[in-house]
Amino acid sequence: MPHIHEKIDFCAETFIVYKNKVLLRKHDKLKIWLSVGGHIELDEDPNQGAVREVLEEVGLEVELYCEKERPTIAKDNYQSLICPQHLVRHNMTETHEHIVFVYYAKANSDELTLCKTEVTDGCKWFTKEEITKNDFGIAEDVRLYALEALDKLAE
Repeated sequence: MPHIHEKIDFCAETFIVYKNKVLLRKHDKLKIWLSVGGHIELDEDPNQGAVREVLEEVGLEVELYCEKERPTIAKDNYQSLICPQHLVRHNMTETHEHIVFVYYAKANSDELTLCKTEVTDGCKWFTKEEITKNDFGIAEDVRLYALEALDKLAE
């Protein structure tokens, strides 16, 4: 999706866990391992954006993780959302930044269907040991979130 504002965009990213592994995607331009995610569309909330991005990019249906049981309210023009695990603000360029809703989610399968329009240098299901050992050069924030997602959702 194109940027919705010249200065700032809202994004959702999801650390997906299946059994005892977490999925990371090698970004084609940045050449770094990241979670699955992208821009939140104008007509969706962050939960919808997170789930849509996962389905579009890797073909998985996921259930977003909620830290603890919370009362759910849905009435008229009001709906409770699943809280992100982290909320991050970072610069993409000197004049453009992203506010990122970081979610953890559980997948029912590890079979990926990569999007034909989304370019990637590959995806990999990482074990806790691989993340900890870090022979793949995974950035510290991505490692932290991946390990936390595994701690909360691995079987």
